[in-house]
Amino acid sequence: MYSQFRGTGVALVTPFKNGKIDFDALEKVINFNINGDVDFLVSLGTTGESPTLSKEEKLNILSFTAEITNDRVPLVAGFGGNNTAAVIQAIKGFHFSKYDAILSVSPAYNKPTQKGIIKHFEAIVQEAPKPVILYNVPSRTGSNMTAETTLHLAHSNSKFMAVKEASGNQQQVMQIVKDKPNHFLVLSGDDLITLPMLSFGIDGVISVVANAFPKRFSDMVRFGLDDNFETARQLHFSLMDIIQLLFVDGNPPGVKAALEILGIGTKEVRLPLAEMPDHSYKKMETAIQQLKASLTVG
Repeated sequence: MYSQFRGTGVALVTPFKNGKIDFDALEKVINFNINGDVDFLVSLGTTGESPTLSKEEKLNILSFTAEITNDRVPLVAGFGGNNTAAVIQAIKGFHFSKYDAILSVSPAYNKPTQKGIIKHFEAIVQEAPKPVILYNVPSRTGSNMTAETTLHLAHSNSKFMAVKEASGNQQQVMQIVKDKPNHFLVLSGDDLITLPMLSFGIDGVISVVANAFPKRFSDMVRFGLDDNFETARQLHFSLMDIIQLLFVDGNPPGVKAALEILGIGTKEVRLPLAEMPDHSYKKMETAIQQLKASLTVG
């Protein structure tokens, strides 16, 4: 039903230059990822620094991303928050003609109960003109969306099309995979453990590292989905050091540093985030150089 979202989605960065959105760099990132054979793109997720963007900036980014993508791959728009009414108002105020789904994160800071999380998403899906991908990331939201909650929502309405699971709790993810309805996809929200999760039946990933290494990471996911874990494992290990470095100083400072090293955009982020410090940046440069050298030798 939602097979176009199996595989690798990319949580796109929002490039900045001198405090403003760098649309030239964003165009490069979009084309780099599409040419790298990713399966879909996600705009205005956590990696896109959406909390620091104004309403006008968000709309401009969504419009520009759709224009550059030009129907080459499916598009997902991020609409989330801890004020249910405000999220619904934002969704109603956007024209989704070029977008195929909505990514909506479980509410942060409020720390709602599981009942509150269920009612929040039920209210959103009732107004959403597109299918909804639930997003569980307890390290950022302060509360976990349990397997029982995810499964309740998945079975209650087929417009809940997937969950991006970034709890790091593989037992929880297994439970969702085991008991989910057929239409419902389970997507990893953690690059480093995507490979083992593929082994027990998830459907793909919404990735950070794929911004910088789209071909290599999306190939890893494809091989995993095809049960070719020998090849998938090789690709996973080739990116493992880089993936770990991406998150040493938070996300997205790490992946923005990687993109700068690769000549796509700058490492600039918006406060309250800080740019990757020099000592980490040098480690990232070394890791990328080593990867390039191994590919040349291979």
